[in-house]
Amino acid sequence: MQMSGIPFGTTDWSKVERTEHRGESGTAYWRTQNFGDIRVRVVEYTPGYLADHWCVKGHVLLCTEGELHTELQDGRKFTLRPGMSYQVADNAEPHRSHTDVGAKLFIVD
Repeated sequence: MQMSGIPFGTTDWSKVERTEHRGESGTAYWRTQNFGDIRVRVVEYTPGYLADHWCVKGHVLLCTEGELHTELQDGRKFTLRPGMSYQVADNAEPHRSHTDVGAKLFIVD
């Protein structure tokens, strides 16, 4: 990843507009900032959230609160708790996530 043309700045995430994204069940709330080709988000999943699609977008994802279960299309499963992260490349391994208790994430993609 090449990061260029981005001046130093700070983000007060509480002031970034929150958008709603429904899952197969539950809701994801995104706060999104774009820096050139890089999207940075704080995402909150409600308890019972289940993604409604297999995602092929690459991410670096850090769990900051709650617990997130991520399933790869090949059947492998992973659980993230606060302080844990995962990374995956674009178009590499389709994945989808769910949470029983809710989760808050910091995502760069």
